[in-house]
Amino acid sequence: MTTYKEAGVDIEKGEEFVKNISQIVKRTWSPEVKSKLGDFAALYSLLGYEVKHPILVSSTDGVGTKLKIAVSMNVHRTVGIDLVAMCVNDIIVKGARPLFFLDYLACGELDTETGQEILEGIARGCEEAGCSLVGGETAEMPGMYAKGDYDLAGFAVGLVDDSKIVDGADISEGDVVIGIASSGLHSNGFSLVRWIIDKTPGLTLESPLDGLQTTLGETLLLPTRIYVKSIMTLMRDFDIKGMAHITGGGIEGNCTRILPEAASMRVYRGAWDLPPIFAFLKERGKLSDEELFRTFNCGIGFVLVVSSEIAEEVLLRLKGLGEEALVIGEIIPRQKGMPSFLWG
Repeated sequence: MTTYKEAGVDIEKGEEFVKNISQIVKRTWSPEVKSKLGDFAALYSLLGYEVKHPILVSSTDGVGTKLKIAVSMNVHRTVGIDLVAMCVNDIIVKGARPLFFLDYLACGELDTETGQEILEGIARGCEEAGCSLVGGETAEMPGMYAKGDYDLAGFAVGLVDDSKIVDGADISEGDVVIGIASSGLHSNGFSLVRWIIDKTPGLTLESPLDGLQTTLGETLLLPTRIYVKSIMTLMRDFDIKGMAHITGGGIEGNCTRILPEAASMRVYRGAWDLPPIFAFLKERGKLSDEELFRTFNCGIGFVLVVSSEIAEEVLLRLKGLGEEALVIGEIIPRQKGMPSFLWG
């Protein structure tokens, strides 16, 4: 008799995989998790949170073609961190605390060793973000993915009091723009990165990078920074008027999303040094400044807008939290016909 396994889906291997990762998942659980591993749906209690007007905040994202770099190098321990970061960093932009996370892993054929490595990264990301990995799905789909390829999607839910939502509405003239350093490319622009590698003779993932004790591939796989704990600490003592997670579209594309109609943001490219990996990609890819800054974060992974009166204190606190941060711009009044964002 024909079996599902002959068609390419091994149910027993999938069940064994879930069993093997159970302790990895459970170590991320907070007391608010009320379900058990393998339930049809996850249960999470909000009773322990002192929130007068609770608002749930959700986000979903993936890792993109950075996964092709991970597959080429057979290094899968960091992409799970990327997956969590791309979701929870979006949630904290609204002033919300991430509560729980779910993942989706799709492949043609499940490699349990690779899968466990990925899940270890997801769990580390959840621990760093202070949220619980409450569930997920692993899907074997023969014929959909080439051998060794896989895709990841993540889903996060956070909580904020209605009165404490950060939406940029109070941003006004004279406010200061603070940039917090990224760890590298994070998880954006990798289709262009791979195109540059393919079009540059002799350039491979094993190529050394000038001035760095690392290879191109190792630098590209540096995981996305998770800013949750630093931002949540900051918001306890300071009024943050606006925040932006710098992903696809770069600083301009993401910061314009938080500005009120009466305000424009001016950012000075010379305010910080372009990290070596971005200078490398610009030179090898023959990229204009416009294309470089539109595609990549260029060293700034997260942006805050605060009043000028507290800017220095915020910078000192961020330094104490282990973040590299500096003033990169200012808020100016937007005149009729003026763009919402300007490079200085």
